[in-house]
Amino acid sequence: MGKIIFYEGRNFQGRHWECSSDCMDTFRHFNCCNSIRVSGGHWVAYEKPHYMGYQYILGPGEYPDYHNWMGFNNCIRSCQMFSPYRGSYRMRIYNRPDMMGHTMEFMDDCPNLYDRFHYRDIYSCNIMEGFWIFYEHPNYRGRQYFLRPGEYRACGDWGCHNPMVGSFRRMRTVM
Repeated sequence: MGKIIFYEGRNFQGRHWECSSDCMDTFRHFNCCNSIRVSGGHWVAYEKPHYMGYQYILGPGEYPDYHNWMGFNNCIRSCQMFSPYRGSYRMRIYNRPDMMGHTMEFMDDCPNLYDRFHYRDIYSCNIMEGFWIFYEHPNYRGRQYFLRPGEYRACGDWGCHNPMVGSFRRMRTVM
């Protein structure tokens, strides 16, 4: 059973709210979020209601300040828990929308996409197996995007406004 606790203050201070299932709008539970404890499960926290805006992937542990989860601000307005995945990982990326252009298939983490694919912009992808995290910059930095199995015909389908992907990794039970 997963559980995530959101705190309004840094270092787990102030008003807090415990959550053990998906929540599409946290506004009635807290005003801002400056620290988080994840005591079970893996979660994606979103800046806006209805699973929109910046995405933050959180595994079990303590995050005493929003910078610890690579947050851009102290606003969390929705969250989803996802089940651990222990199977194979496979995805195909494309440098054009609608699964067109140059393509490359991956089954492992990539700390620097340009070094392996020779493109910085990923306009579409097909996640065939496993959960993946795209990062805006190399070495797993910048905005995060959580991708489940399925076809993403445009980068906006995974929630970004810019096709630049600097790195990605498999979302495993232990990161």
